[in-house]
Amino acid sequence: MSERHRIRSAMALVQINGLVPIRTQPFYLVTIVASPLAFLFFLGVASGGAYLPFGITGGMILTMLTVGTGLQSDLTHYRNDLKFQDVVVASPVEAPTYIAGMALSELVYSAPGLAVFVVLWVGAGYASLPAAAVLVGTLLLVWAFATALSFTLATYFKDVRETWMYSPLISLGLSVVPPVYYPITALPGWAQHLAYLSPTTYAAQLVQGASGLLPLSTESAALDWAALLAFTIALFLLAAFKARWRDA
Repeated sequence: MSERHRIRSAMALVQINGLVPIRTQPFYLVTIVASPLAFLFFLGVASGGAYLPFGITGGMILTMLTVGTGLQSDLTHYRNDLKFQDVVVASPVEAPTYIAGMALSELVYSAPGLAVFVVLWVGAGYASLPAAAVLVGTLLLVWAFATALSFTLATYFKDVRETWMYSPLISLGLSVVPPVYYPITALPGWAQHLAYLSPTTYAAQLVQGASGLLPLSTESAALDWAALLAFTIALFLLAAFKARWRDA
């Protein structure tokens, strides 16, 4: 399959699963941003505004994480209910092209919600060229590892209702328990060690450090990048070797 056909196939999926739903059900855009904004609101109230800046950076990470984890439902629905994945498997479209197109469709779908937090981040005075570079790189890795994880899990689910059970647990374990909406120093020592088992901890530290919310040395930033990249690679390898593509 040529690169031209791969790109056309991916863009077709963006149209089907991203642009068409936006046009037909625009109210869904509200739900994408509602959860991160709710966290931001309650965090600001509970902390008296002290953790509000962390809520803005955390909202961007949670939105990108939701883009990836939300893919579980769509992939499961397309695979089991519509049998669309069977059609794709029988076509010249490879698994990476299919997943890339579906992941991009979720990103397009969630772009307005992410834009709200970017505006808040810029308005709060945290934006600079180096900080923006860190933010973009971090969010892309969060989107990538969440997409890889969602694809792997979706190939095992037999019913879309299973995603309703597991997706909230995954989001809870990756965005609420880890220090995404608050500094890691707010946790007791033993909980800090547990937090480092989550890739979003490293993502949050990078964005918080780049925004000037936490001191972050060059060595610490390098370790955070290495850890986040390692998690992403590991989840892509998991998808490559454990996802059920042709057995669907």
